[in-house]
Amino acid sequence: MLTVSQAAELLRTFDNVLILTHVRPDGDTVGCAAALCAGLRRLGKTAYLLPNPELTDTTAPYFRPYEAPEGFTPDKVVSTDIATAGLFPENAKPYAERVDLAIDHHPSFESFGRENIVRPEAAACGELIYDILAQLGPITAELALPLYVAVSTDTGCFAYANTTAQTHAVAAALLRTGIDYQTVNKVFFRTKSRKRMQLEAAILNDCEFYDHDRVAVLSVPLSLMERLQATETDAEDLSALGPQIEGVDCAITMRELRPDVWKMSLRTGERVNATEVCRLLGGGGHAAAAGCTVEAPWAEAKRQILAAVAQVVPDCRIDN
Repeated sequence: MLTVSQAAELLRTFDNVLILTHVRPDGDTVGCAAALCAGLRRLGKTAYLLPNPELTDTTAPYFRPYEAPEGFTPDKVVSTDIATAGLFPENAKPYAERVDLAIDHHPSFESFGRENIVRPEAAACGELIYDILAQLGPITAELALPLYVAVSTDTGCFAYANTTAQTHAVAAALLRTGIDYQTVNKVFFRTKSRKRMQLEAAILNDCEFYDHDRVAVLSVPLSLMERLQATETDAEDLSALGPQIEGVDCAITMRELRPDVWKMSLRTGERVNATEVCRLLGGGGHAAAAGCTVEAPWAEAKRQILAAVAQVVPDCRIDN
């Protein structure tokens, strides 16, 4: 496993670089990739981001300026905020065996790169990218803005339990470059479309509770998305909804990606290790935030994730 200095020196040797982001890209993977791309270009390197078909309207502005043109052939491939090659988008899968450097912060990171660096204690991969880029030159506003997107979104605007003193120190350094962080905060944390409000209302109305109301299951079937004509932007970060319910320390958001294919997103308190739960179903993540995918009808998919919670938490009663 590389150190920060070793990762920076390795990047100095790279050129014609393609940077990968994960499926259903969030602010952390997009912000990390954009900042790294800008940092490499500042060194005179040719660098691009592999197009990601699942970008939302909120993350796209930080991604599009660095998007690879059609036909670009890389000499080096770098991944950012991707715990496993199984989280590659379809167009990234041809690069699964040729990632030259994988940069991540998940405890479940699988070290799939030829070289790897991981910081599991970091609240966001953006914190690690910040340290690497700082070794390559000054952190300018061009780099700082996407890094702020990365760090702020993975910490819920610094409200999640994963936020540390180091997270705030990085954020302070980014703000000192003069970036427009107010717009980032407004767009990502204080703005909801009408369809998003309707989506939240419908999900909460049908929410199911287990284990003395400590476990909540929120379902987002395709039929609901279609009925409300909601977009991916409307559905962004729905997993943050469940933990806001008083008394809930294990919020399970079931999002139907395709017919009978459910993306499970867990947000948990200290009692439930989300990574251990999701690992039982082939997923992973952090102790308080993890995910997995289950291919089954809704009732069976729900049964499997609740059974996994019960297996990890001995005193959990999913039968109420």
